[in-house]
Formats: sequence, C-alpha cells, structure tokens
Amino acid sequence: MVTEPPASDRLYAPHLRAMTVGSVALVSLLAFEALAVGTAMPTVAAALDGLALYGLAFGGTFAAGVIAMVVSGIWCDARGPRRPMWHGVGWFVVGLLVAGSAPVMELLVVGRMVQGFGSGLLTVALYVVVGQAYPENLRRKVFAAFAAAWVVPSLVGPAVAGLVVEHLGWRWVFLAVPVVAVPAALLVHSGVRQIGTPAASRPAPGARTRIAWACAAGVSAALLHYGGQQRGVLAVVLVGAALVGLAGSVPRLLPAGFLRAARGLPTVVGLRGLAAAAFASAEVVIPLMLSRERGFSPTAAGLVLTTGALSWSLGAWVQGRVAPRSLATLPRVGLTCLTVGTATVMLGVLPAVPVAVGVVGWAVAGLGMGLTYPSLSVLTLALSAPGEQGRNSSSLQLGDNLCTAVVLALTGSVLAVGAAPGPGTYLAMLAVAVGCALLGALLAGRVVPPAVIRPGDGVGDAAVAGSRSA
Repeated sequence: MVTEPPASDRLYAPHLRAMTVGSVALVSLLAFEALAVGTAMPTVAAALDGLALYGLAFGGTFAAGVIAMVVSGIWCDARGPRRPMWHGVGWFVVGLLVAGSAPVMELLVVGRMVQGFGSGLLTVALYVVVGQAYPENLRRKVFAAFAAAWVVPSLVGPAVAGLVVEHLGWRWVFLAVPVVAVPAALLVHSGVRQIGTPAASRPAPGARTRIAWACAAGVSAALLHYGGQQRGVLAVVLVGAALVGLAGSVPRLLPAGFLRAARGLPTVVGLRGLAAAAFASAEVVIPLMLSRERGFSPTAAGLVLTTGALSWSLGAWVQGRVAPRSLATLPRVGLTCLTVGTATVMLGVLPAVPVAVGVVGWAVAGLGMGLTYPSLSVLTLALSAPGEQGRNSSSLQLGDNLCTAVVLALTGSVLAVGAAPGPGTYLAMLAVAVGCALLGALLAGRVVPPAVIRPGDGVGDAAVAGSRSA
C-alpha cells in the first residue's frame, strides 16, 4: 500500500501549490521565448531589413541578462526576492511589447535587450524563492520541475513559433507571451509575499563595483558574440578585445577560487559552466552535421535534438528521487554521462556508423544534463548562507552564460575556418564539447568541502562522499 507523503514533503501541497505552478509557468515562458525567437528571427530580420543587426539581437539580450543577474543577486540578498521578481516580469513584458511593435530593427534590438534584462532579474529571483520558500528536502524536486518546464517548449516551441509567424505574423511571437506572464507572476507572488525582508536591507559593500564589473562582462560578452559573426582581421580584433574584457571581469564576479576549481562553491559554479558549454556547443553542431553529412531535413534534425530534451527531463526526474546522500555524487555521474554521450555523437561523423548510434549518444548526454543541472542548483543553495543566496545563484547562472559564450565563440571560429565545413570540422567542434564535459567529470569530486559537513544532514552526508573522493 502506497501512503501519501506529508504535506511538507509534497511539491504541490496547498501552501506551495500556487507558487510552484506560477514558478514553473514562468520558467516555461522564458524557455518558449528563447526558442521561439530563434525560429522567428530570420523572418524578423528580412521584414525589418536588419540582417546587419541579426547577431546583436541575440548578443545584446545576453549582455543585458549578465548585468541583470548581478543586480538581481545583490537586490535579493538585500531586500528579498519579491521586488526583483516583479521588476523582472515588468522589464520582460515591456521588452516583449517593444520588440513586437518595433517598426525598425534598431528598436527591436532595444526591446530584446530590455527583455533580456528582465529575464536575468527574474531567473535569479526564482532561484532565491526556491531557497527561501521551500524546505531543503523539496529543492531538488523544484529544480527538476524547472528542468521539465523546458521540455514542452523544446518539443513544440519552434513549431508553434513557425505556425505563428506563418499565419499570424512574427510580431505575435513577442506580443502573445505577456498574456500568460502576468498571471503566472501573480501565482508566485501569493507565496513570495510570505518571505520576510532580510535583516540587512542595504546592499552589501562593494555592490556598485560588482555591478560595474558586470557591465564590463556584459559588453564583452556582446562583443564576443558580435565578433564571432565577422570575418578576417575585424573578427580577431573584436574577439580578442572581448576575451580581454572577460578575463578582467569574470574573476571579480564569480566566487574566489573559480579559476583554480577550489573546493565547494567555486567548483559547483565551474561545473555548471562546463556542463552548459559542453551541451550547447554540441547542440549547435548536431543539426548542421546531420543536414550536410547525412541529408537530414531541418525537421528530422530537430527531432534528434528532441531526444536530448526528453532524456534531460528524465535525468532531472531521477535526481529528484534518489537518496539525499547521493547529492554530491550526482554531478560526477551526470558529467560522465555527458562525456560518454557526446563522444558517442562524434561517431556519427563516420559514414559507416548508423545515425541511431549518435541519437543514443545524444540521449545519454541529455540524461547527464538532467542529473547534473538540478543537483548543482541544490548544492549552491546548500552552500549559501541566507544572505548570500542571491549572489551565489547569480554566480551560478553567470558561470553558465559566460562559459557558454566563450566556448561557442571558440567552436564558431573553428566553423569559420575554410570554405565549407567537413567531417574534420565537426569532429573538432565536438571534441571541444567532450573536453569541457570530461574536465567537469574529473573535477566533480570537489563540489562540497568538508567544512559544510553536518551530522545527519543529507547534503552533509553527501559532502563526505564528495570530499573523500576528491
């Protein structure tokens, strides 16, 4: 006989139900918009004669998001997540309305930047909501639900966006989303308003300096994205300047010891960045490789990517249900799966190897991401003092974005070499992804330092395993 868990152990208990539904809905909207805009943007650029600003429409959004993540982390720690969440929704909605009604490409880029700023505020605030409103035993399930919230947009987002563009016009890809965003935020607000304001209601010392460095990182990230679209000497100069800017700003934004993989939070942030970069760089290569080397249609290549999205959701579901003492070992298992899966995808370059082998490999890689991502989110909150959850959640997502930007610029440079990509090009690009995942798997034993071990605590017990195996 199966007994129902007590209310405190259920994600949809009466006092958590509205907040859970609203949070998952907001994550789904962010996911849908990210995927849908990619589908609609070629039509947008043609309609507004803005091909020259095509790269900036994505890079500007990314740069604004980097700045907003830092601002949101500081704000959440000083005043709690309620105001950053509402400001995030507000900026996100205003950006969508500006982009959807833009008569010229320049204004659309401005709208996209405003939208990106709102997304950055909102994403960090939602992480802090999880840390402050949910008991520790439910956090893995919340992050598993967030991962699952990307699945439906991954499956139907591009197709729905294509239908909207074709039958209603590209503007509705932007204008329809606010109709759902505000009600979802109201559901979250019903629970968030119970979270008190921190005792320290002023930003921590150095907050302004940190925001200034975030601006430098955001501009550098946009420059890196834009430089990757160029060719010749201009590309070298722009990418070089961007890397110098990132090298100067990143150590001041991410936890001390990030670059040397110090035990605990620095390694947790680094592993998320390596996992994100590995998966994203492989995801860029696969459709191109399948279409050019195996003759796949865009739809068929997209279905291959869908296997990774589905297995990601499965992995997130599994990590939410394993024993708490396994928390510190999940990143190693997940990154190992990501390494093996991506290496298996490399075999798809060989004509003699059936495509099904590569598809299975991508499913294994997605499973690894599902095991890795939510567990690292939970570890970040477990390693954060109450007044540091905003800053550390911000660092976690900054690591994702900045590592991904650098690695995508590297793989983009590999793709730009030569007149046309061939098997060697795809192998080189996938080798970068495998290298990132393998490095993460080798460092995964350093996720929790012995200092946080608490007798009888699930994370503490997991820390024993993690620290002893480092």
